[in-house]
Amino acid sequence: MLEVFIAKYTTGFIRYSVGDYFAVLFVYTFIKSLFKISVEKAALITFVISFVIEFLQLSNLQNHFPEKHERALKIILGTSFSFGDLIAYTLGVITIILVEKIVRKRIDY
Repeated sequence: MLEVFIAKYTTGFIRYSVGDYFAVLFVYTFIKSLFKISVEKAALITFVISFVIEFLQLSNLQNHFPEKHERALKIILGTSFSFGDLIAYTLGVITIILVEKIVRKRIDY
């Protein structure tokens, strides 16, 4: 719901950077809910997925499909490449790893 709120009601930095930051957290959570893998593997998969999607924006792929799929692809892939998005994804993955380490330490006590 947070991602929908950000996409629908915000603009600028909040929409583009904070939205991308939270998107990485949601992808990670989705991966961890489906697969029993380590934090590191899930974080790496999340990182790779987010970077691949961002670099696919350079290919203009979303404009090479029929119009009926164009809207969905623009939602998934976005519309333009941005180094700022890569920074947001990286910060999101770093946050994931740090939070997981903190939680793991507290559970071990």
